[in-house]
Amino acid sequence: MLRIRKSEERGATKIDWLDSKHTFSFGDYHDQRHIGYGALRVINEDKVKPSAGFNMHRHHNMEIISYVLDGVLEHKDSIGTGSIIAPGDVQRMSAGTGITHSEFNPQNDKPVHFLQIWMMPEKTGIAPSYEQKSFADKRQAGLLTRLASRDGRDNSLTVHQDANIYALDLNEDQSFSFPMEDARMAWIQIVRGNIKLNEQTLKQGDGAAASEEKSLEITALSKAEILIFDLKSN
Repeated sequence: MLRIRKSEERGATKIDWLDSKHTFSFGDYHDQRHIGYGALRVINEDKVKPSAGFNMHRHHNMEIISYVLDGVLEHKDSIGTGSIIAPGDVQRMSAGTGITHSEFNPQNDKPVHFLQIWMMPEKTGIAPSYEQKSFADKRQAGLLTRLASRDGRDNSLTVHQDANIYALDLNEDQSFSFPMEDARMAWIQIVRGNIKLNEQTLKQGDGAAASEEKSLEITALSKAEILIFDLKSN
C-alpha cells in the first residue's frame, strides 16, 4: 500500500529569514493525520537566507540528521562540535540526555537549502553525540548509497534506531527496484526531480509511505535524487 504526501499539502513556516515546508506536524503546524511515520518524526525542507539561521536551542532524545542540497550550513553545539555541512555531507546528532546547538548560514550572498530529519531513538537517555561524513565520492547513478544504519555498516552514519537511510540517484529513464522485507515499511522522499513509484507519479517535495509492498519500483522521469527510509513496522 502506498500513501502519497504531496509537496503542496505540506505545512509551512515562512518568516523573514526562513522558508520551511513540513512533511509532518512541526511547531505551530499540527495535522493529526501526519504526526510521523514509524520512528520517522520530522522531515523539514528549509531554505535559510544569507547570514541567518537557528540560534542556540535545546533538544533531547531525538536523532537529528541534516542533509544539505545547496549552500553550506554551519553547526555548533554544547558538546564542542563546530562544523560546516556541504552538499554530499550528512550530519547525525544524537540529542540524548540533552544538547544545545545552532544552525547558521555563514554565507553572506547565498541561501542554504537543506533537509532536517528527526527520528525517535530506540532508547532514551543516551549520551549526546555527533557524527558527520561525506558521501559525495560514493554515490553513483543507479545504485543505493547507505547513509545511516543502526550498526554503521558500509561506513554509514550510526543512528540509535532500527532504521536504514539510503540515497538513490537516478538519471532520466533509469529504473531501480527496492525490495521490501517482511515486518518493514518505508518512507520515500523526493529530493529533486520527478519519478514514477509503483505506477504513481511523484515530484520534488513529494513523499510516500509504503507498507505491505513486495518492492518499490522506481523510474526516473527526469534526473532524480531520492531518500529512502527503511523502517521497522509499527
